[in-house]
Amino acid sequence: MNASPIPLDQIQWRSQGLVRPECVLALPDGRLLTADWRGGICETRPDGAQHLRIAKRADGLPLRPNGIALAADGSVLMAQLGDSDGGVWRLTVDGLLAPWLMEVDGQPLPPTNFVLPRADGSAWVTVSTRRQPRALGYRRDGGDGFIVHVSAGGVARIVADGLGYTNEVAEHPSGAWLYVNETFARRLSRFRMAPDGTLGPKEVVTTFGVGTFPDGLAFDEEGHAWVVSIVSNRLIRVSPDGAQTVWLEDAEAAHLAAVEAAYEAGTMGREHLDHAAGQVLQNISSIAFAGSDRRTAVLGCLLGDRLATLRLPVAGAAPLHWSTR
Repeated sequence: MNASPIPLDQIQWRSQGLVRPECVLALPDGRLLTADWRGGICETRPDGAQHLRIAKRADGLPLRPNGIALAADGSVLMAQLGDSDGGVWRLTVDGLLAPWLMEVDGQPLPPTNFVLPRADGSAWVTVSTRRQPRALGYRRDGGDGFIVHVSAGGVARIVADGLGYTNEVAEHPSGAWLYVNETFARRLSRFRMAPDGTLGPKEVVTTFGVGTFPDGLAFDEEGHAWVVSIVSNRLIRVSPDGAQTVWLEDAEAAHLAAVEAAYEAGTMGREHLDHAAGQVLQNISSIAFAGSDRRTAVLGCLLGDRLATLRLPVAGAAPLHWSTR
């Protein structure tokens, strides 16, 4: 397919005034849902109108949604990325907020990254690191992230541990594999899935080089993974054999060099993620395939207040919520 990154002037934009839209979901009717740090989610309709669905926690702590997912009943599951607290919360269409998963193996969940429902009613949940503050996990030798399987009955257990800053997970269209981005180990890995949610041994699909820190993850209909890199604003297509094609990039060389130096020295911190060093992109972090043909990539981001979009020559695999909603 593409041999060089798409020109930045081909990027178009959706929505305005968002607050940390790290994760984006595209719905079949053209709506977009984004995590929003005002305390919930923002819905952008096809005509551009927005509906903000926010809620307050009974304990008074801020709601900081990171990964979000649409449940079969229309409620939204939100991974809580607090300064010190985590878990997954459920926000109903009526605006009611309740804890959905707050602990695993008898221990409170640390700040939580992502949640992904499954067709059988179970779900995957990821925690990037147990370190506090989380920036101490921005290390090549981190290795304390994990994946939780939550049964349809609500029983949670850790099914993979020792990961290098666990980020988004996605099930391969074949139904055989669970893929995961290990952000600061700089690799895309996978596990063979058993029917009960047990995972087989980890297999490394590919490793990434200078400037690539894999965050967002989704599959196209041809079984290729699309990986979104923070810092370098890269969108990379990874083939089943691990070959990489950089589809989009917007990075400032000096900023990348500074981040690389900190990463190699083991001193990388929040300041390296809180600076947008692209010409137009603002630290992209996730991808959803939108439109009736699912060939429009919509990119969530950490620092911007709008969503970048671009057309792709391949359709994204239909996510679960395209058939349940």
